[in-house]
Amino acid sequence: MNPHLTMHLRVNPRLKAAVDSAVTLLYPRRCPACDEPVKPWNAFICTECAPKLTYIKPPMCLKCGKHIGDSQKEYCGDCASHPHLFDSGRALFSYRSVSASIARFKYQGRREYADYFAACIQEQLGNFIRSCQAEALIPVPLHISRHKKRGYNQAQVLAEALSARTGIPVCTGLIERAVKTAPMKDLSAAERQNNLKKAFKICRNDVKLGIIIIIDDIYTTGSTIDAMSRELRKAGVERIYFITLAVGRGI
Repeated sequence: MNPHLTMHLRVNPRLKAAVDSAVTLLYPRRCPACDEPVKPWNAFICTECAPKLTYIKPPMCLKCGKHIGDSQKEYCGDCASHPHLFDSGRALFSYRSVSASIARFKYQGRREYADYFAACIQEQLGNFIRSCQAEALIPVPLHISRHKKRGYNQAQVLAEALSARTGIPVCTGLIERAVKTAPMKDLSAAERQNNLKKAFKICRNDVKLGIIIIIDDIYTTGSTIDAMSRELRKAGVERIYFITLAVGRGI
């Protein structure tokens, strides 16, 4: 088995449920919306909080999945004016409704949120995932210094939770972030593209994947996905899709 492809083995569902229940009783799961111990205790999100995280509604851009106001249009302004290197992608939530939750998931150790996020992705984007026929999920990598400081890569945590539900293996070690780039949130579109020049590097000579789905937390202008796609295409990957938790405003 390829050491970089993480397969989630099937376990006895009753045993897994018993273990999960015991862990939850000892360490109460936090609600992704309010961050309090979730109610009911064995749920992924508080019943009263679930409506607070709003899904992206159609009509959506056929390329990046952003909501577009005009149902007669196929693409958002970003994708219509800036060609991308990926095939297409989808995001789950509107950014405003989930931004605080993503910040806690990303910076405050709330890795348990991934179970809820993955369940929502499977429910809302399952058809898209199946249509991709992907051979692997590839989380957007962190620079090694950020990974050490944070202790985990939120994109990888999300990819692993989604892999457990879909059976699509997670592929790590194929591409790395070779340059410690500046935080993207305060940069313009042009600054984002310049910031990501030569940021990613393929780590293996024997890339045998033809179809992949990149996993990340937020899609804004597509600069990160494009930068990764450029290197993956050079390595022979033919079809590249993405899934993110939220989509920002863009350009």
